[in-house]
Amino acid sequence: MSISKDETMLAPPPPFDPTKPSTPISFPIKTLQDLASRSYFDSFHFPFNRSSVSLRQNIGSLPDRSRLLVCHDMKGGYVDDKWVQGCGNNKGFAIWNWYLMDVFVYFAHSLVTLPPPCWTNTAHRHGVKVLGTFITEWDEGKATCKELLATKESAQMYAERLAELAAGLGFDGWLINIENVIDQVQIPNLKTFVSHLTKVMHSSVPGSLVIWYDSVTVKGSLAWQDQLNEMNKPFFDICDGIFMNYTWKENYPKESAKIAGDRKHDVYMGIDVFGRGTFGGGQWKANVALDLLKSSDVSAALFAPGWVYETDQPPDYHTAQNKWWSLVEKSWGIVQTYPQSLPFYSDFNQGLGSHVSLQGQKLSDAPWYNISCQSLQPLLEFNEGNKSETMKVTVDGREASYNGGGNISFKGTLKRNAHYTTRLFKPNLQLSGSHISVSYSVKSDERSMLGILLRFSTPSQETKSLVMAPNEYMHRFGDMFLPCLRRTTSDWTVHETNLLMDGHTLTEISALCYGPDDLAEETNTQGYSALLGHISINSQQKTKPFPPASAWVIDAHNIEIVPGDSGSRTLSCKLEWRLKHPEEDSVFTRYNVYGEKLNSSDYRSRKVMEEPRSEKVFLGTAHVDAYYVSDMVVGPDVKKVRFVIQTWGEDGSWQELDASPNILVETESLSSKLCCCGLI
Repeated sequence: MSISKDETMLAPPPPFDPTKPSTPISFPIKTLQDLASRSYFDSFHFPFNRSSVSLRQNIGSLPDRSRLLVCHDMKGGYVDDKWVQGCGNNKGFAIWNWYLMDVFVYFAHSLVTLPPPCWTNTAHRHGVKVLGTFITEWDEGKATCKELLATKESAQMYAERLAELAAGLGFDGWLINIENVIDQVQIPNLKTFVSHLTKVMHSSVPGSLVIWYDSVTVKGSLAWQDQLNEMNKPFFDICDGIFMNYTWKENYPKESAKIAGDRKHDVYMGIDVFGRGTFGGGQWKANVALDLLKSSDVSAALFAPGWVYETDQPPDYHTAQNKWWSLVEKSWGIVQTYPQSLPFYSDFNQGLGSHVSLQGQKLSDAPWYNISCQSLQPLLEFNEGNKSETMKVTVDGREASYNGGGNISFKGTLKRNAHYTTRLFKPNLQLSGSHISVSYSVKSDERSMLGILLRFSTPSQETKSLVMAPNEYMHRFGDMFLPCLRRTTSDWTVHETNLLMDGHTLTEISALCYGPDDLAEETNTQGYSALLGHISINSQQKTKPFPPASAWVIDAHNIEIVPGDSGSRTLSCKLEWRLKHPEEDSVFTRYNVYGEKLNSSDYRSRKVMEEPRSEKVFLGTAHVDAYYVSDMVVGPDVKKVRFVIQTWGEDGSWQELDASPNILVETESLSSKLCCCGLI
């Protein structure tokens, strides 16, 4: 085969240099030298990889019950999730069933696997702890361990480096997987490594975990035990738990529980979802192993739930994923309850979609993927067969959204004078003597009504239910009726109400689908179609306003302008912002970033972008106080670009663009003059 002249002139891309500015990515540490040197903290990408969402305040030690650990092993790791600011593949792998798990492990086959911040952000939002992975394998791993465990001091030093990474990036600990033989003389130093890592993790990240994988034994041999015994218990005794290999036999869980004693819930019996030698066969029978482990009163570790995604299980990814996790729920039950505190807000965003909206208006119609954007996920029940024929309830990113790119879609039929109820959230929200406000948004046809059912536990432990619905349906619900105010915005109807429930605990939030009263008697059923855009619950105590634009400092760094065709250029730069006088209660974890290309020398303050004008205006979402603009194309007549940073609150509110901080960046030369403006 001949090679053209053009092909011979193509140079290979330069090797990845983490110190050079580029689109932020997540990546592992591959050598002990890089781990020891702390070079990761000097990389351009480090500030972008810090998680911004902390675990709920009441999450400390894990509960004393059977727990579920989920180990992500998806196509080697660092696929679409490596793009910290997101990418355009809205068919990427995601998890939204966080209410079923306690611990999430990000796993890959590099020495130090650092969880991309998107996983930590969304897991923490749901109350789930996140671990990275330290792994050594085969001959290369043996050589690595020889250096790692050369002395007691070296073992301690590397343990401290791992703890620094977890604390610096905001995740919760490590899975230690030594899958190679160890010289027996180094076993004492291996124990030192594990015990010291556990100690420094606990001191630097309260509530953190170090979990040992059942692989190398105290004799130094690589021999998976599949149960807790004298060959691996010495490692179990000096850390927070053990992840058992997945080829265990039926009696091993109970025998392991006996040996573990009062730490039996720290024994995580492995289940390979791909079914490679695992008890019960994994795949669609993973629940067989889960049932046995639950009855044995030990914990479970699901390895590679991405099997559903990687093997293209029919009929489609979303349906198959929901069906598979429904088996887990039937075996294991719901382990996370939320919300537990105010404010509560969810727009049902799954971290991927086909558009981005704000208050019902589209900011962008480009496909996207960014798991950090996941809001609290509803606990939708999976139904198939007769139940699904009545009403299909799904999160459908192809349909319209009120905020972000999510919704809950209700489609089906309703019988005359009937209604359909389905759970959305299982909170444990204790209410005080202050009023709360509840709101939700709906987009539907005029004959499809959607209300919200709130269930409370009273101080006397009785159950009380209230229904939010339009006033004209008061007669439908009697004493349960909760009157609402209504307002319309961009084809969405927002329902709002206030209530005082002193001493009550909110225990369930459900959707209530119903039809109009005027359905003819001879008409037995009618079609139903509605979208739920968001739900929010807030305290009515006076909320602090967003800091004004003048309270912020914005800088642009690493500006690069590259000439293109016909006088055009590409602009890349790093935007950073901070409050001049930060306050403890002014913590923001989400910002929308916009760009406006200016071709006039007149930059007077004016109201711009009151409504998004094109998909080029909205650039993306940041979850730290920095955003990298990569290769923005500007035409020959564009003199400056105005970048605007829009702050979001935990309650789903956002700062108006006219009041948001912004910066002007010149595009005509590398020595761009920057102009930081207080107002647009």
